[in-house]
Amino acid sequence: MERITAAVERSRRGDVEAAAAEFDALWAELADPAGDPFHRCVLAHYAADVQPDPHAELMWDRRALAAAAEATDASAQAHHPSLRIAGFYPSLHLNLADVLRRLGDAAGARDHVAAARARMGDLPDDEATAGYAETIRTALDRVERDLDAAG
Repeated sequence: MERITAAVERSRRGDVEAAAAEFDALWAELADPAGDPFHRCVLAHYAADVQPDPHAELMWDRRALAAAAEATDASAQAHHPSLRIAGFYPSLHLNLADVLRRLGDAAGARDHVAAARARMGDLPDDEATAGYAETIRTALDRVERDLDAAG
């Protein structure tokens, strides 16, 4: 997880190409069936953010969603006791909805908006995370507005 965090920080500092290369290298290590699905989910979720090509972004977003389906709360809680895999789904579906919208797949995008909205109840419900839930809701609203505007 430290290496994933370091790559995320590298991308946030603007060294996106180096971060993408590190994500690729880490994926090669974690893609092994013995690799932890929680780590694959987190890695793919962040790797999608540094892709210059939306098709590559879509591939990483799909990897993140697939890994989440295999991950356990126990693995997530080994990283932080408050984490539950279910709480990742709204954001994972949001990212898929947004990239599919940009790729012109309105039906697929709407399916993921609906899936994200259906999972909003899985987000932690406390003051510390209320802003995160609002960020997800606002982004889902934006994706829907963009889809409606596109026809």
